[in-house]
Amino acid sequence: MRTARLQPRPAASATALAASLLLALTAAPASSAAPAPTPVSAHGQLTVCGTRLCDEHGSPVQLRGMSTHGTQWYAQCLTDGSLDALAGDWRADVLRVSTYVQEGGYETDPEHFTGLADSLIREASERGLYVIVDWHMLDPGDPMANLDNARRFFTDIARRHQGRDNILYEIANEPSGVSWPRIKEYAEHIIPVVRAIDPDAPVLVGTRAWSSFGVSEGADESEVVDDPVDASNIMYTFHFYAASHRDEYLAALSRAADRIPVFVTEFGTQNYAGEGADDFAMSQRYLDLMADRKISWVNWNYSDDHRSGAVFEPGTCDDDGPWAGTSSLKPSGVWIRDRIRAG
Repeated sequence: MRTARLQPRPAASATALAASLLLALTAAPASSAAPAPTPVSAHGQLTVCGTRLCDEHGSPVQLRGMSTHGTQWYAQCLTDGSLDALAGDWRADVLRVSTYVQEGGYETDPEHFTGLADSLIREASERGLYVIVDWHMLDPGDPMANLDNARRFFTDIARRHQGRDNILYEIANEPSGVSWPRIKEYAEHIIPVVRAIDPDAPVLVGTRAWSSFGVSEGADESEVVDDPVDASNIMYTFHFYAASHRDEYLAALSRAADRIPVFVTEFGTQNYAGEGADDFAMSQRYLDLMADRKISWVNWNYSDDHRSGAVFEPGTCDDDGPWAGTSSLKPSGVWIRDRIRAG
């Protein structure tokens, strides 16, 4: 019969089965393959070496990533899905968690905002990202006005995350209207608070005139170069908004990076208010300089605020995405995602 002729002999059947199993095992992905490295697993504990940020192997690194907006307004933009997209689809290295002090922020409910920052640090850490803990003081511009609250906040956060190797502490977002010696005095009060609990984490120190090295108030980087903070393992922050901050600012960043460790913890492709038209050409000049000097940077901001500086279209956060890809992104979001991914 036809069916009888199609029946394999027992030996042939065993041989065919063995061959099929071998083929399946060869073709199947190895279940024991190591997962792709995350930024933290690849670089470990960061430290400042000379004028650079270096990894645990002593190699200079350039981190690229995003800042949250104020968590009192846009916590709904920081979900499992959006953080997965930042780590996986955007391929970011770092998330800056911005805790505003005023404007309905920390001072209104310290326990709530400490808990919120703590939760976001844990979520980002689980995804292998570095985290900048940003004490987002703006008005008043004198960081000493918030000294007691800063001590409490950094003590609480450092204790909760003691032993992590992915934390950087930005102790004063944008000082303004005060002298560099006043900012330096504040830093020398707060750095020991952090060091007493977390002795290895880099600390990021805000500079005069909205972290412009004083340029926005008629000074320049020389005041920091000539009178640095009395502490090790620190970097100085610089912020720019490309449509407003032109060649004078770019030149100050270039000169400073030759003399002191610099981290650009906030920038935008728009004007200084984070709104208006994007100036991608000027932004690229900054990014080229930062790539050349291995200056790490963070873009403002990972939210759906109506301003052009927020990367998502309005309504994205309330709709819970879509987060991956570019369909929900404003032009600035598409541009900055491409440049993070390129790194």
